[in-house]
Amino acid sequence: MEKKFDINKDGYSVRCLCYYDKDPKDVTDIVIATYGFGGVKENSAIKKFSEKLTSKHKNFEVVTFDWPCHGADARNRMILSEFLKYYQMVVEYAKEERGAERIYAYGTSLGGYMTLLYLNKLGNPFTKIALRVPAIHMYENFAGRLTDDDWAKIKKKKDVNVGFKRKINLSQDFLDELEENNVSDKDYLDFADDMMIIAGGKDQYTSVEDITKFCEDNVIEYEVVENADHPFTDPNLMDYAISKIIKFFGA
Repeated sequence: MEKKFDINKDGYSVRCLCYYDKDPKDVTDIVIATYGFGGVKENSAIKKFSEKLTSKHKNFEVVTFDWPCHGADARNRMILSEFLKYYQMVVEYAKEERGAERIYAYGTSLGGYMTLLYLNKLGNPFTKIALRVPAIHMYENFAGRLTDDDWAKIKKKKDVNVGFKRKINLSQDFLDELEENNVSDKDYLDFADDMMIIAGGKDQYTSVEDITKFCEDNVIEYEVVENADHPFTDPNLMDYAISKIIKFFGA
């Protein structure tokens, strides 16, 4: 089963989508799933993960949502603090409104970066944390997308349009926020026992070497899936990653 709903609080409206088996009253465990830049809550990777998880474990539900400026969200200019605010609102919904006994994080790419930033800024509300191809160098990922013309506009304090189906305004202020909030040099040792990272051997955005160093510096369990690109386009490799994450969650 799937259901769309909104969380309205503090002047924000977060567009959400949840997956569960049959009866939401059976749910005790909620996974908050986040995705990469330019994506939407209705993405196939999270749907596939959700179906595999909830079909066998009726006590689990997966909740995902549109980031600011993504999907059906009403905002048109990215502000990093609002990304964190949306994430926090969904965590609070799972804890307070749904009464979840346990909350898990499954973050991919930008979602992985935001999960790490959440831990650093707001602490850890999660029982387990699984990250697939986390964008630990988020500033570099954004900067690398920009052309010379884009940089010329940004230096004049003008926004540039980035993204895929929906174009998103990218500003110098947002780039500065990303540069100031580099998660790769933060200490995550306190969270390491409850965290796992899956990297792609052919990831175009975050190198295996960078992921390996980050995980080893923080004593985080990790695995490199050979031949996997950033989006894990090979369905067999995606199935493998999903199985690893579900097992890590103890489901």
